[in-house]
Amino acid sequence: MRAGRMRPPRPLRPRFAAVIMLGCALCVWAGMVRAQQSNPEPTPSPRPHSVWDGVYTPEQAKRGDPLYHQKCSSCHGDKMTGGESAPPLTGGQFLSNWNGLTLDVLFERIRVTMPVDNPAGVNRLSKADILAYILSMNRFPPGNAELQYKAELLKEILIEATKEPDPHRKQQTATK
Repeated sequence: MRAGRMRPPRPLRPRFAAVIMLGCALCVWAGMVRAQQSNPEPTPSPRPHSVWDGVYTPEQAKRGDPLYHQKCSSCHGDKMTGGESAPPLTGGQFLSNWNGLTLDVLFERIRVTMPVDNPAGVNRLSKADILAYILSMNRFPPGNAELQYKAELLKEILIEATKEPDPHRKQQTATK
């Protein structure tokens, strides 16, 4: 070959081209596998606890009864039906206002703003007892553990106006 003159490139052999393409495909596949391993598909989070799961004890609601009547009933009424400037704490209106929210939202509202004349005059533990009493008056079932007053724990408890059916429980069919 003379200096300064270049030869035209030789065509790739089919077998060599197939090996190159296979190598590229393997690299792409390995990258996809690695991406899936580092970002696995999110697993659905378990259903949060519900007020229907027994989130307070009967004793706690009993402690909340006199506290409610002492600190809350002058505005919300003896039967929690509301007053001129205070909403009801039982019944359809209450449940529709809070349905789908978690207990931490309701507890924080109580903690920060109630009683109106002195929110700091009632401690968190007493406010948790009052909330347990409110839940009992809304006919949510009691359980074996007391309702906590920490927001991070109350975030796990969903307020549901009606009890959702248990998806793991088999439906009973009527027989003739």
